[in-house]
This record gives sequence, structure tokens and C-alpha cells, in this order.
Amino acid sequence: MQLDRFFSQAGDRFQFTRDQASSFAKQIADDFNPIHDPDAKRFCVPGDLLFAVALSKLGLHQKLHVRFSDMVTDGVELAFAAGDGSVTNIQDDNGKIYLSVDAAGEKTDSADTIEHLTREYVAFSGKTFPHVLVPLWKQQSVMVNPARPLVIYESMSIDLDDLAFTEPTLEFSGSSLEVTGKRGTVTLEYLFKEGTRVLGRGQKRMLLSGLKPYDQAAIDDLIRFYEDRKTTLG
Repeated sequence: MQLDRFFSQAGDRFQFTRDQASSFAKQIADDFNPIHDPDAKRFCVPGDLLFAVALSKLGLHQKLHVRFSDMVTDGVELAFAAGDGSVTNIQDDNGKIYLSVDAAGEKTDSADTIEHLTREYVAFSGKTFPHVLVPLWKQQSVMVNPARPLVIYESMSIDLDDLAFTEPTLEFSGSSLEVTGKRGTVTLEYLFKEGTRVLGRGQKRMLLSGLKPYDQAAIDDLIRFYEDRKTTLG
């Protein structure tokens, strides 16, 4: 994956260019959300890239809870800083926190193991739309606004039984959508496995806003737009 291609580091500070973040989204995460395009007005760095950098720097623990606090744009200098208890934050020079990692249990710094797990998780994230989200929207008779589809990470967690593995895979195990007015919370569940052995479990939560009544024709157009971007930009 050569993660260092997707961010720039100077001393204990690191940052992302638009091209770096956009390349990670498209080449690694299979994420063609326009918000990650280099020329996007509301550009933001993919949350999966922040997670990947955090895991590479902090190591993989048996238990991890990652909370996304704010969106990162290009050129923002970031650093790791100790938070409360077992928490480590990614924050800027003004102390604004963008991501927090609460880690516990055994730890491995194996670059190969961490890269395998990161690739599996990021690949899973890239399949969220339309494969997971659209069926949930249809079930709940809601959808995001196609003109401004706002889906942001809230948190993700990992709970592993042990770290005695080398090439973990990730298997989707369930999803749910809780709707409150024009807002919604999506919860995704997954298993970490190596072969047939279950290594542990994980969960990812995403926040939706600007929900509107489900419209199949609009959904079809949104999927077509997304697939066309993958064909053109992939």
C-alpha cells in the first residue's frame, strides 16, 4: 500500500495534499465520493486515511475505539497528542481534535499485519455505497439528498480475541439504520477472520443528514452517477 505516498511528514507533524487524499480514496478505498476530488469546494480527507495513518503510527491493539470529531482539509498540520487516560488524539496546532483513538489490550507493531487489516477495513468501507446503504434506505423509506449527499463517519471499533494472526480478512455481518427526522445513524457490523477462525468483531457508525423520502428513480440516477465516476476516474 505504501501509505507514506498519501501524506507528508515533517518532524512530528503530518498533513495531506488534495492529490494525496484523493488518490488514497480512489486507489485504495475505492471511494469516488466527489467530496474527495482535488477540486471539490467542500473537500475533505477520507476518514479511512486518517484511520490508516493512526494505526500505522500507534500500532494495532486488541481493542480500539476510534471517534471522528471533525473533517480534515488539505494543508492542515496535524500531530498525535495524549488525551485522557488511554486516548490518543490527532489534532492541529490550535488543539482542535479531528480523531481520537482509545486503545487497550495487547499490541502489535507488525507492519505487515497492520497493513493487511487496514486494507481489509478500507476495502469494506468502499463497498458501503451502494451495496449496504441503499437497501437500508429502501427499507426505511428514506434517502440522502442526491444534490448534497452527506454521509460522515462517527466512530469505528475493533475487538479482537488475540493478535495471533498475520493475514486477517473482514466479513460483513449486519447493518441497521435508525432514523430521527431528517437525520439517521447507520451501524455496520463485521467479523475479522483468518481462514475459518473468527478473530474478533468490529463496528462502524456513520451519520446521515438531510434525509428525504425514498425515490427509486433518484437512487438509480445517484448510483449511475457514482458508477460513471468509477469508470472515468478509476
